[in-house]
Amino acid sequence: MDNELTALAATGAAGLVQLMLSDAWNLARDGFARLLARRPGPPDASAELDAARSRLLTARVSGDDPVVREITAAVRARLLDRLRVDPSAREELRSLLDLAPEGNTGAGPGTVNNTISGGVQHGPVIQSGRIGGIPFGEPGRG
Repeated sequence: MDNELTALAATGAAGLVQLMLSDAWNLARDGFARLLARRPGPPDASAELDAARSRLLTARVSGDDPVVREITAAVRARLLDRLRVDPSAREELRSLLDLAPEGNTGAGPGTVNNTISGGVQHGPVIQSGRIGGIPFGEPGRG
């Protein structure tokens, strides 16, 4: 059972870090804050997550991989503690991980292949990764 929790915590930490570095973070932030706040100690997990995200974004720009590993390890330890104390946190964590961008485990950049078709392009070409699962438009409107 402990191996299962350790594996789930490691997957959760990698997913959380990946979410922090993605546009999907705004969708997942409050859920992770609620999950991590259910423990003894400082109740404001949101501020801790925001500070960690800020450090991650700075580390990504500067290529500071040790900071990314440090934050991932700290999150893994927090999640493992949470999972050991509260069995219901397992399903909640799995649900939150469903928000992570598919196919990206946080291990690094993926492969990029560009194809432009339909003739000669005389204007800007927009390159993007996968766009999905993020609602566009005004908040609160379907």
